Amino acid sequence: MRLPVLIFDIETLTDLKSGAHLYGLDLPEADLEQALIKLRRQESGMDFQRLALHEIVCISGLWIDAQGGIKMFSFSREQHTEAEILKKFLSIFDKRHPTLVSWNGSQFDLPVILFRAMYHGLSAPALFDQGEINQQKRYNNYQNRYHHRHVDLMDVIAMFNGRQFQKLDDVAHLLGYPGKRGDGAYHVPEYVRQQEWQKLTSYCEGDVLNTWLIYLRWSLLKGQLSLNDYREAVQRTIEFLSTQPQHADFLAVWRETSQRTEFTAADFLSPTL
Repeated sequence: MRLPVLIFDIETLTDLKSGAHLYGLDLPEADLEQALIKLRRQESGMDFQRLALHEIVCISGLWIDAQGGIKMFSFSREQHTEAEILKKFLSIFDKRHPTLVSWNGSQFDLPVILFRAMYHGLSAPALFDQGEINQQKRYNNYQNRYHHRHVDLMDVIAMFNGRQFQKLDDVAHLLGYPGKRGDGAYHVPEYVRQQEWQKLTSYCEGDVLNTWLIYLRWSLLKGQLSLNDYREAVQRTIEFLSTQPQHADFLAVWRETSQRTEFTAADFLSPTL
């Protein structure tokens, strides 16, 4: 495993202002979202908006340093504008060059970040340069699908075959991890509407944690981690979460779901856990 590692996820809402501009709509804000949903259904048969119309409300990340230390962070609309969230996240790549890990990041998270960074007039060569500035990034950059500067786990586990894509929640459950927890519904718009910022960041960070655990299992599969190293990383993760009150529920559910597979049943065998 090439350290440091940054596992990340974003949460978004429909950008109503941009949607109104794109479609030439002059409607009250209360009616805009339904109008945009109807137009999208006519275009594509689905509600999921074009990537350029996704406004970022949260970016969460889990940073694993070269010594195996763990740090969790979230930038949300509680304290920052979308432009400020992006600046904070993009500045990470100016200082460090981590292995980036995501679930569906190649098709959703990074393209949305690209669109929204352009919308706000931001520059991020450390993340988006493909060799035009630094020739070493010509074949090893965060956009190259088949190298591991950015590991999109949904993509690599499907062996780059879209017909084999799986949901993060399903794979997490299959492997003995918590998954979404609760009713599994998508509550982000309601969290933002009600200004329930801790629920928003906990939701986003939960996806990051599931992605990290799956990444550890994938690294074990690939031989990038020995079984002992894998077990140590799992124990460090459990110890870290025990110091994070906002993830007490994640840890409790993981303790339960770990018993559903023979392999993960060992995750909580230590008497201190």
